[in-house]
Amino acid sequence: MRDPLLAIAALFGASGVGLGAFGAHALKARLGDAIGTWETGVSYHLVHALALFGVAVLLRVGSEAALLRAAGWLFAFGILAFSGSLYLLALDGPRWLGPVTPLGGLAFIVAWTCIAAHALRAAP
Repeated sequence: MRDPLLAIAALFGASGVGLGAFGAHALKARLGDAIGTWETGVSYHLVHALALFGVAVLLRVGSEAALLRAAGWLFAFGILAFSGSLYLLALDGPRWLGPVTPLGGLAFIVAWTCIAAHALRAAP
């Protein structure tokens, strides 16, 4: 059985480690003060890759629920929007990306709220 959320979680985990190492070793001198922005992106990237992994595992072991599935996709979007925009901003990307970052943060908040709502629902 194919599991896109589990695969995406694994790829986000791998890319988070890679981008963290890349920033620490290859970009540190180039980024200067923006290294903090890069590190924030990596931190949220990795934490939410693990959260997405947890959601994917719950879905795989039979906790099928629309709220969990929504949380998984919101985590994926959040990583792309929040961390992705921070990576690009740290690399002197276009300033219009600034408003994208909070959209990713909002996606993280809604995803965690979906998990809470799922946990508080009465079992069938």
